[in-house]
Amino acid sequence: MSALPQSSRHFSMLRGFHLADFFTLGNAAFGMASVFLAMQFLVTRDTAHFLLAALMTPIAFVFDVLDGRIARWRQQHSALGRELDSLADVISFGVGPATLGFAAGLTGGWDIAVLVYFVCCGVSRLARFNVTAEALAEGSEGGKVKYFEGTPIPTSVVLTGVLAFAAWQGRIGDGLYGGAWLLGPWTLHPMALLFALSGTLMISKTLRIPKW
Repeated sequence: MSALPQSSRHFSMLRGFHLADFFTLGNAAFGMASVFLAMQFLVTRDTAHFLLAALMTPIAFVFDVLDGRIARWRQQHSALGRELDSLADVISFGVGPATLGFAAGLTGGWDIAVLVYFVCCGVSRLARFNVTAEALAEGSEGGKVKYFEGTPIPTSVVLTGVLAFAAWQGRIGDGLYGGAWLLGPWTLHPMALLFALSGTLMISKTLRIPKW
């Protein structure tokens, strides 16, 4: 067997992607851009980098919405697309906002514990949705999921909006809203509790939000 066919098969996965999958990858790309810009802010302390990092999350959200609509329009739903979507969402709406929170000054021991909790809640929420989506769609028109159990992870775009507003007002770093509390061996900034609330709402089984 020749070397050319062997090498060409290495890229067969990309050739099998649907149009919606590339929008999903766009979601992940903007999520990673948010992470890198937040890290760049920690180096330069230039607020423009922080605001750009926050901006990447709503852009990723637009791509997240578009990939679903394109998949429905072209009737190209797949298990691969669903997994891609979840992995992209972990980056854009889990790791990205948590990194931005850390860059904003949520660097105390309790803060970091809350940020880790937030990301773990997002991962758990996405995993639960993936394994229960078929059951939730039973009996619905077109086999669509009728409601979300817990808040969807893209709602974390609200957190990045709050952080962007704080940065615009110069209220990040030592100027974070609520100040800092020393609780035992570690420091907690009250703003970190927004991440705790968001994570807790994501993993709720009693909170049901209609899916439009």
